[in-house]
Order: sequence, then structure tokens, then C-alpha cells
Amino acid sequence: MQLQKAAGAIGAYIADVSLADVAGSDALFAQVHAALLEHEVLFFRGQDIAPLEFQAFARRFGQVEGHPAYASVPEAPDVQILESTAEEPSKIEAWHTDMTFRSAPPAITLLHGQVIPPFGGDTLWASTAAAYESLSGPIRRMLDELYAVHDFRHGFAESLAEPGGTERLAGAVADNPPVTHPLICVHPETAKKVIYVNALFTTHIVGLSKAESTMLLAFLYRHIVTEEFVVRLSWQPNTVAIWDNRLTQHKPVNDYFPQHRRMHRVTISGEVPI
Repeated sequence: MQLQKAAGAIGAYIADVSLADVAGSDALFAQVHAALLEHEVLFFRGQDIAPLEFQAFARRFGQVEGHPAYASVPEAPDVQILESTAEEPSKIEAWHTDMTFRSAPPAITLLHGQVIPPFGGDTLWASTAAAYESLSGPIRRMLDELYAVHDFRHGFAESLAEPGGTERLAGAVADNPPVTHPLICVHPETAKKVIYVNALFTTHIVGLSKAESTMLLAFLYRHIVTEEFVVRLSWQPNTVAIWDNRLTQHKPVNDYFPQHRRMHRVTISGEVPI
């Protein structure tokens, strides 16, 4: 197994290993897990593995968590389908951390490229740990005391506004009322501090006026995605990306319309609220 850094603050490519082999080897998995904790997002090329093999590998990281808005692969129910077509293009374009509308959001997310357009469709990741470390002491101390609200309805506003969207997602809305997380969280395995707000799901900061909350969130959203904290992946068929959802944000680049793009995804539950 060979590792090559993909960017200065975040990301690494892993080569010369099959994830099907990693799933069956404690030693290989320990290396992959350690690399993920260090580099925050990992990229694997040429992983021609079936959904069941992808599912088996993902389960090594912990308990799998479903998603209220996505279908799954029939033969591998833990594997969700993320698909964008000319008829139903992807709607998510904002920088975000997956499912922060949950009281215990997912710890790890895995994507396996199935149908990749010949151009466009890159994904970017940003390190919220590196972003926190770069802040001045007075700003850190202020943020350490704050909490923010995250809401499923905020992130899926476009889907809810579609004809029949309210009825289709009624169960998901009922099961996911707004939740409050510390604005600065501590990673449970590395103890890194991270900025835990995102433009897709965060609605406001508790205790601040609307103007103060909007201004501070806008600053944090810009700061997190400073170029020095970001890595970019150009997808190929059978590329796998694995990221630590507890200290990263990501953004799909929807510049491939009207081409077809299909990904398989597995999310791993967080053990406790971060």
C-alpha cells in the first residue's frame, strides 16, 4: 500500500491495494484507518468492486446509517444511490458536512464512482480542523462558547418546494427536528478542534441577533474553504473517496449537466454527538 499526499492540509491518494482485500485484513484496515485520521480524506483509484464488497469494506468502520432521502442498491441495502440525470439533476451544490441535522451525525462517508461524466463533476473537500487552527486566539475563544442550530428542512428546501415534496419527505421532516451542536467541536479520536457549521444545514447561531449570526456564519463559511485548506478530486470510474465527516466539509461541482452521474454511498454512524 502506497500513500501520496494530495494537498498540503488535507487529502491523500492510496495505491496498490484493493478495498476488497482491506475488508478481510485487520492489518491493512488499520493502515487505512490511521491514514484517514491523519489525512482526513483518502482517494483510491481503480477499485472495481461489487456493491456487496463495497458494503463489506464500509462496515469495517462501524455501524452503517441510512439516509431518509435516498434509495439504496437492492442487493446491498447499506449502499445508497446518488444519481444525477438530465431529467433529475443534482440539487446539492453548497459546501456541507453530511447530515449535521442529526443529533449524532455520521462519522465517515464513502463514495464509489459508478457512472462518471467525461468532463466535470469534481468534488472538493475542506479541512475544518486546519481552518480552526489558523484562527487567532481571541476569535477561537469567542467561538468556543457558541452553539448553532442545524435543520433538515434548511438543507432540503428545494426538494420540499417541489410538487409533492412536502408529502414525500414528511416522514424525514418529522424524524429530524432541528438540533443544536457546539460551534466548535472536538474530534473523538484525534482531539482536534473543528469548526462545526455548514451552509447547507446550519440556520443560525444561538444567542446572537439575526444580523450578528448571519455575519459570523458568512465569515466562517468563507474561511473554512480558503484554498490552503482544500483538496480537489477529479473522478474516474471506480474511484473511491473516504472522508472523515467529523472534521471536513465537501462540495460537488455540478458542471456536467446534462450528463449522467451515478455514485454509490455508504455513511457510518457517529457513536456520540461530536
